[in-house]
Amino acid sequence: MSNADQEIRSGRRYAFGKNWSSFLTTLDDARIEIAMQSLRDLLGVDTLEGRTFLDVGSGSGLFSLAARKLGADVTSFDYDNDSVACAIELRKRYETDPARWSIQQGSALDEPFLNSLGTFDVVYSWGVLHHTGDMWRALDLASNACRSGGLLAIALYNDQGWRSRGWRRVKQIYCSGAAGRAAMTLAFYPYFAARTALVSLVRRQNEFAAYRRHRGMSIVHDWRDWLGGLPFEVARFDDVVSFFACRDFELVRGTRTHRLGCHEFVFCKSPEAQRKSPTGDQSHPQG
Repeated sequence: MSNADQEIRSGRRYAFGKNWSSFLTTLDDARIEIAMQSLRDLLGVDTLEGRTFLDVGSGSGLFSLAARKLGADVTSFDYDNDSVACAIELRKRYETDPARWSIQQGSALDEPFLNSLGTFDVVYSWGVLHHTGDMWRALDLASNACRSGGLLAIALYNDQGWRSRGWRRVKQIYCSGAAGRAAMTLAFYPYFAARTALVSLVRRQNEFAAYRRHRGMSIVHDWRDWLGGLPFEVARFDDVVSFFACRDFELVRGTRTHRLGCHEFVFCKSPEAQRKSPTGDQSHPQG
């Protein structure tokens, strides 16, 4: 049994890969095109031709696939074996040149593993590193995988203080076993559905159907992820910017949220970047 499986059985980790496996049953060409466009918009590019792309925590494999379709040479890895299997399935379905898409199992906290991969033009990790159990170390290691002049694209949960602590408790209950999962599902699915229905009325459009326009995702699969996503850490926008400024990264594009959800960041690593602190340095914000 893998470390991830042991953590899932003990209630310390959500089964992300099983949720992504289910998501793949909804995947179609429209979702793939939406994912490609969201990647273009996030990175501010029309193509990734001639670039290398590292997907840290590849999940469903959708954004690795999107990067490949935009022309990148892609390396994907995930800690969860089911997530690795998802990426392999997408490569089998869609990839005509498998040599340009490497897929591995590994941890974002495993420094020797990350070092073995080399450095990349684009390092992408959307909504992943706050689920590692040691977010700031994971951010530090991800920064090392970005070559000078490259882009680092990440999304991290907003620190809402007591609300975030409440969500952590919800996730702990959800992951505690079948009873906890059922209780949290019964408590929150009606709330999520009612809120989405209300927004649909206000905007005069079906927000359930329109949700796929958000990065090609599935609303119900994201609900599961919101309820179950352990480990769970949060960050303040300015703290993340300061953290990477100390590592010679400049924020080139960012979206700050003041609510539940993720801040988005795209950093560029200075061509003259020099490490200012060793890997594992603890001089970071304490949540």
